Amino acid sequence: MDARAGVIAGGNWIVDRLKFIDAWPPQDSLANIEGESVGNGGAPYNVLKDLARLGAGFPLEGVGCIGADADGDHILADCREHGIGTAQLARVEGIPTSYTDVMTVRATGRRTFFHRRGANARLGPEHFDFTATRCRMFHLGYILLLDRLDEAEGGRPRAAEVLRRATAAGLRTSLDCVSEHSDRFRAVVGPVLPEVDLFFANDTEAEKLTGIALREAGAVSARRVEQAAVELLALGVREWVILHFPEAAYALHRSGERHWQPSLRVPVAAIAGMAGAGDAFASGVLLVQHGGGTMGEALLLGACAGARSLGDVSCSGSVGRAADCLRLAGQWGLQPLPR
Repeated sequence: MDARAGVIAGGNWIVDRLKFIDAWPPQDSLANIEGESVGNGGAPYNVLKDLARLGAGFPLEGVGCIGADADGDHILADCREHGIGTAQLARVEGIPTSYTDVMTVRATGRRTFFHRRGANARLGPEHFDFTATRCRMFHLGYILLLDRLDEAEGGRPRAAEVLRRATAAGLRTSLDCVSEHSDRFRAVVGPVLPEVDLFFANDTEAEKLTGIALREAGAVSARRVEQAAVELLALGVREWVILHFPEAAYALHRSGERHWQPSLRVPVAAIAGMAGAGDAFASGVLLVQHGGGTMGEALLLGACAGARSLGDVSCSGSVGRAADCLRLAGQWGLQPLPR
């Protein structure tokens, strides 16, 4: 019998400084800030907080580096409020907690990010102690935005060693990366994939890794999505490749099992912001997978949690209990699947 339970998540811990502007300005011109707030950001912070809000009845633990500053205090207090263990959140002197200025055009919801790497740049393999946890699953993100873990050691990014140690300790691993506009995907993400059980990627990230554009004439192509998933399995993902994009999600297992899940028809009036939707999707998938549910069930909850997350300007503010999220599928309906 598996005595393990819980999700431990490591990587970027970010304070999002959310600012709503009237329009995106040309260079050297002005935009008006019409509102602002503070929220959580970064894969482990978002996913763990979303899991708490979904009603996860198992331990939640974080790993990362934060500054010895007010933003670091804010993260620790927020984790305490949501029942997230912080024993492996290291405080770094002399460098700020990572933050992102998220500039959102109010009329469109389109976002632009100005990021300060801060303490996250100090996160290394030594900060992960898998002997100190009895969690069942380990989620790492965002690779490509973790300086020391992205650097190569012994021919592979250090993140690969962290994931290898998690597997050796008995944890099931999952990975997410950031949508960086660079040519580093194959060099940094590719070598890590053989250490990953569940790999999450959006359409941009999948194209960067495989060279397969998932869209034709602006629309997602089901054929291309499936081709990209096959290619990612060929790069070494051990169990599931999970691709998600605004229209739908698709999961392919190494055994050949596959699932499509259409996105919800979210009313425009229900969209306050788009930050954190991918992490909310991942949290829904991880919650069901942790409980032994099917991937089809996991994708449905992921789609509903992602849709629900759009209701607040922050990444997690509108995520609610899993049952409440699932009801949205019947309330709002589903989009047509890509062809």
